[in-house]
Amino acid sequence: MPALIAAGAVVWRRSPSGEVEVAVIHRPRYDDWSLPKGKSHAGELLSVTAVREVAEETGQAITLGRRLGTTRYLVPAGEKVVHYWLALATGGDFRPSDEVDELRWLPVSEALELLSHLHDQTLLAGIGGLTAVTATVLLVRHGDAGEREDWHGDDDLRPLTAAGHRQAKVLLALLPLFGARRIYSASPLRCRQSVEGLAADLGVPTIIETRLSEDGYLADRAAGLRRLLEIAAEPGGPAVVCSQGGVIPDLVDTLAESAGLEPLDVASAKGSFWGLFFGAGSSASALLRADYYDDAVGCSS
Repeated sequence: MPALIAAGAVVWRRSPSGEVEVAVIHRPRYDDWSLPKGKSHAGELLSVTAVREVAEETGQAITLGRRLGTTRYLVPAGEKVVHYWLALATGGDFRPSDEVDELRWLPVSEALELLSHLHDQTLLAGIGGLTAVTATVLLVRHGDAGEREDWHGDDDLRPLTAAGHRQAKVLLALLPLFGARRIYSASPLRCRQSVEGLAADLGVPTIIETRLSEDGYLADRAAGLRRLLEIAAEPGGPAVVCSQGGVIPDLVDTLAESAGLEPLDVASAKGSFWGLFFGAGSSASALLRADYYDDAVGCSS
């Protein structure tokens, strides 16, 4: 029997005194205290599920951060697998319902005592300093644009294929969940087309970054790395940077190595993106976490 798939989040905010508080909900049907979560709808992307379920159960709008992992446990219908994110509460009002009749905002230590289930306690105990993230870059590989050898014009003018445009639509749905506010792109047309819909929706310009195109980056890797870190440190919220396959794996690998993170399997399929989460400062050592998302990749077929 296939597992039941669900998604949720450890939702946090800062109290007036600056202390981290997390949302814990009471479900009268089970008379338990748990983290907000729920089952995924057919065909629904898990990050979309997490945002929707948090809104339904807590009334809170959230910005997704890094992945926290999964929990697995048995329910009457079989095994249940729940995928979790760390998520910042950005506003909203709780209204009691038959499903959730109480929400409490608690310091982590008190939430750990109140939670009814060990799997929730274990997940919450692992957040450590993860709320110290101060900057996010969503590093996108452009969508499908066919094969270079099949294009006979200027390669910078090679456009997205129909499949690439489908991938761009998925990215348009996903990237705002992580709080995308600023848009940057390497100069090739296929990169710009991959994020132009998001820029239009946000009402912001797409800033062209030649140092983050393949030609510019390979000519001066250090300058490209510096520029990415400058973008991360600039004010205005999470940044989307659309680049190319000759750039992204090296950038992510260099950032992870410089930060002392464990070696990553740095994939970069067309239509995928990396969530790069930075702490205080603007040096490569400030990278705290890198998460890979390939939700849009399959839309190329």
